[in-house]
Amino acid sequence: MGLSEGLSGYSGLSRDMLSKRGVRIGDRIRLEVTRESGQETVEGLLMPRFETGRDDYIVLKLQTGYNVGVQVNVTTRVTILGKGTEPHFTRPQPPEQRPGLAKVTIISTGGTIASKVDYRTGAVNPALDANDLYSVVPELAEVAQIDAKVLFSVFSENIGPQHWTVIADFVAEEIRRGADGVVLAHGTDTMGYTAAALSFALKESPVPVVLVGSQRSSDRPSSDAATNLLASTVVAGQAPFAEVVVAMHDWISDEMVAIHRGTKVRKCHTSRRDAFRSVNARPIAYYDLRKKSLQVNDVKYSVRRKPDGWKVHSKFDPNVALIKFHPGISVGVIDWAIATGFKGIVLEGSGLGHVGDVLLPPLERAQKEGIVVGMCSQCIWGRVHMNVYSTGRDLQKIGVIPLGDMLPETALVKMMWAFGQEQSPEAAKELMVKNVANEFSETRFVEKIGAE
Repeated sequence: MGLSEGLSGYSGLSRDMLSKRGVRIGDRIRLEVTRESGQETVEGLLMPRFETGRDDYIVLKLQTGYNVGVQVNVTTRVTILGKGTEPHFTRPQPPEQRPGLAKVTIISTGGTIASKVDYRTGAVNPALDANDLYSVVPELAEVAQIDAKVLFSVFSENIGPQHWTVIADFVAEEIRRGADGVVLAHGTDTMGYTAAALSFALKESPVPVVLVGSQRSSDRPSSDAATNLLASTVVAGQAPFAEVVVAMHDWISDEMVAIHRGTKVRKCHTSRRDAFRSVNARPIAYYDLRKKSLQVNDVKYSVRRKPDGWKVHSKFDPNVALIKFHPGISVGVIDWAIATGFKGIVLEGSGLGHVGDVLLPPLERAQKEGIVVGMCSQCIWGRVHMNVYSTGRDLQKIGVIPLGDMLPETALVKMMWAFGQEQSPEAAKELMVKNVANEFSETRFVEKIGAE
């Protein structure tokens, strides 16, 4: 039986038992199960279940609202108490637009902020488009006039350089069409990479471009989807700065959303709602969810302007490798990059920008092949200083370029972008050491590190 036949996720014993009685998802039923300890009776609405789970469980929604899995056996008696309808999502009617507010385009690419549970597999899958998000967060109508569009419906781990080009061009077109700001709903796992990519592709953007995601899916009571979306829409429509930024919770509670610069942000936790941190920089702003106010920090930023004469540089060349140095690393890693035809290598060195002496010969060979090699640090805070120790000086002698306090992820994206703009290694190298989108901090940033 397929999904349309009303027993989503059920198979084997449980499906046969329900089918014989003509039960469908949404029906109210009674299960009478005989066990060694006695007879158990449970009543509730039949719910969909995980297709990959054991076939001797039936899931009921109790009158309390909780779901419970009931293990059944061949002697279990099923009684229909009332016919129902299969649970489904009904798109609410969006609230009326209020003229005079800023025009904000919300673009959906997928991810947790645009997802719900798939009962067939138990996985969280892309499901809600941007219009759904707007409909279920009616507060958006109070802060902006929304134009919601779907570009992709994919998990962020499947978004790469080819998508960055499409996203950048799509965002640019919305800005040229008159959007006062753009919100990009994106999965959190690779949101930092996309934020960096758009920072370079849309450099000197005339309006804010805000990437937003959520750590908890929309069907969960602890979801941060609505609050993050609301904050990002306010930023897109009202912020005085015109930057590519990431808007995510500043803390685990619903108090503040931090606005991070797109080239200086990293996902630092797998599941917490405040997973994103600005690295070697302060957040550019905060949105107070309680006071409903935007607080812009005292940092340099680009201001809003008209898009007249603005050019987009959206080409990326993916032939760049990110290689993390570690004790025991093989010289074959660098030789592999050379043989593969990579145009550039970003090294994550230890400390101030070091690698073992064993890598010096293959790195020198890479330089002779015209491969651009840049050095970042594995450390989260601080910057590379390759003049302090002899190893750093030796690396610079063979042509490895220090990349200051640039994040390795940002450096990888920037090198892909640099080779998308320039053909020659020397021209790409010049772009790598130029501060294009605030990827380098002008002053030293001291991070106070404490316990969670």
